[in-house]
Amino acid sequence: METAPLRPVPGPRGLPWLGNLPAFGKDPLAFLTRLRDAGDAVTWSLGPRRSLFLSHPQHIAEFLGSRGGAYDVLRIGWAMHQLVGESVLLTAGAEWRRKRGMVQPTVRPRQVRRFARTMVVSTLAAVGGWRDGDRFDLRREMTLITQRIVLRTLFGNDLGDRTQALGEAMATAERAVATEIRGLPLILPPWVPLPYRRRHLGAVATIDAEMRRLIGARRAGADGGDGAGADGGRGGDLLTRLLAARDEEGRPLSAKEVRDEAVTLWAAGHETTSTALTWTWYLLSRSPEARARLDDEVDRVLGGRPPTEEDYERLVWTRQIVKESLRMYPPVWLVPAVAKEGVVLGGRAIPAGTTVWCSQWTVHRDPRWFRDPQVFRPERWDADAPDVIPEHAWFPFGGGSRGCIGARFAQMEAALLIAAVAQRFHLDVTPKEATPRMGMVIQPAVPLVATVRARSRP
Repeated sequence: METAPLRPVPGPRGLPWLGNLPAFGKDPLAFLTRLRDAGDAVTWSLGPRRSLFLSHPQHIAEFLGSRGGAYDVLRIGWAMHQLVGESVLLTAGAEWRRKRGMVQPTVRPRQVRRFARTMVVSTLAAVGGWRDGDRFDLRREMTLITQRIVLRTLFGNDLGDRTQALGEAMATAERAVATEIRGLPLILPPWVPLPYRRRHLGAVATIDAEMRRLIGARRAGADGGDGAGADGGRGGDLLTRLLAARDEEGRPLSAKEVRDEAVTLWAAGHETTSTALTWTWYLLSRSPEARARLDDEVDRVLGGRPPTEEDYERLVWTRQIVKESLRMYPPVWLVPAVAKEGVVLGGRAIPAGTTVWCSQWTVHRDPRWFRDPQVFRPERWDADAPDVIPEHAWFPFGGGSRGCIGARFAQMEAALLIAAVAQRFHLDVTPKEATPRMGMVIQPAVPLVATVRARSRP
C-alpha cells in the first residue's frame, strides 16, 4: 500500500527558547494526545528543537523502517547517557551496525527459549511465599521477580547480598532519567549542578563497580556471583555471550562496551517488563470475564504443571492479554530520531536536524484504529476478530532495524509469569482507577496494592 501523503500542520505555539517544553513536561500524554488530534503530522518544539509528531501508522511504519540509516539517534538527556553509555541504544551508523550485529545473537529465539525455565523457576520461588489474604505493593513485587529473572539470565546468578544495593542503584538511575524527561533538566547542559545528578553519578558508580567485578571474574574464568548459572549451568548467560561475541573482523567488545550493553539489557529487562505486568494484573482485576478465561486456559493447557517454553504458543489467550495490556499501557511511550540530509517521509522532504517523534500511547489509543480504545479487550486480537488493525498501529517494541532486540524475551517472560501466577492466585488490585505517570516508562501514579486470593484448581 502506498504511504499516505505527509501534510504537516502547525501545533501549539511555544515559548521563546523553551518551545512547548512546559506543556509537555506538565502532562506529556495529554500534550501528545492533543498533537495527535490536531493531525497526522504536527510541528512543535521541545526547547529549541524543531520537531515533527507522527500519528498515522503508514508514516510511522516508514519512519521506523528507515531509522537505521536515514536518521541519527536523538542524544538528549544527560542521565540516560551516563547510565547506558555508548550502547546500541544511543549509537548510530557503522558503530551501531557493528554492535547490533554482536549483541542481537545473544537474544535470538533459540537463546530466549533456553531462559524459559529460569523465568518460571524465578516466578515460582516468589509466589511460593504468597499466602491467601497477603497484601503488597504490586509493582514492587513484580520488580523483585523480573529483577531476579534478568540477573540470572544476564549474569548467571543472583549476585547474593549485592542484589539489593544493585537494585537500589538502578532504581535511583531510572528516577534520574525520569526527572529529565519531564522538565527543564532535559535541555540544561551537563555542567549545571543539580541534586539528582549527584545521586545519579553515585548510582552509576555502584553499577560500574559491580560490572567491572563481574566482567573481570568472568574473563578470569570465575562465576563472579553466588549461585548456579542460569538454567543450572555456566556459560549460557548473556554476559558470557557478550564477552564471546566477535565482529566481522574478529574483534571482541571492549570491557566498556560489554558494560554498556549489559547495563542496557539489565535496565530494559526488568523495568519495562515489571511495569507491563503491573498494568496487566490491574487490568485483569477489573475484567472478571478476561480473568476467568485466563483461568480456563491455564488449567486446560497446563493441567496443574508449571508452564514451559513449549506451552508458550499454546497459551493463546494469555498472549492476547499481554498484547492488549501493551496496547493500553505501553511501557515505552515515545520514539524519537533526528532526520539527516535527504530524508523523505510520506513523499515530503524533511529538513535535516528535524526531530521526528511518534508515540505508542497516542497511536494505541486512537479510535480510528481501535474500537473503544479505553476498554481492555484481549479478544480484539482473536485470529477471527472482525476489526482489521493496521500494521504499526501497535508497536510497543518500536520497529524496523532499531526495534527492541529483547521483544521476544519480554513477551515470553510476561506470558509464562502470568500463567504461573494464574494457576495459583488471583490478584485483586486497588485502587480501581489508576492514572499513569510518565518517567522512563509509563508507571501508575500511585502504588497499586494487590490482595492475594488463592484459587482452587481442578
